[in-house]
Amino acid sequence: MATIKIKQVRSRINCPKDQKKTLDALGLKKLNRVVEHPDNLAIRGMVAKVHHLVSIVE
Repeated sequence: MATIKIKQVRSRINCPKDQKKTLDALGLKKLNRVVEHPDNLAIRGMVAKVHHLVSIVE
């Protein structure tokens, strides 16, 4: 199965609580951290919710 690498590029300070929980669920707790997840609709939806805080690393 394909995987996707997600990197947090902006701070979570002053973000709504639900976006902070989404970052936690993705495993992103600090800036510039990269995590790898399977590429499925659930993960894509979480990334879409916090698209302004993260980027997809190729």
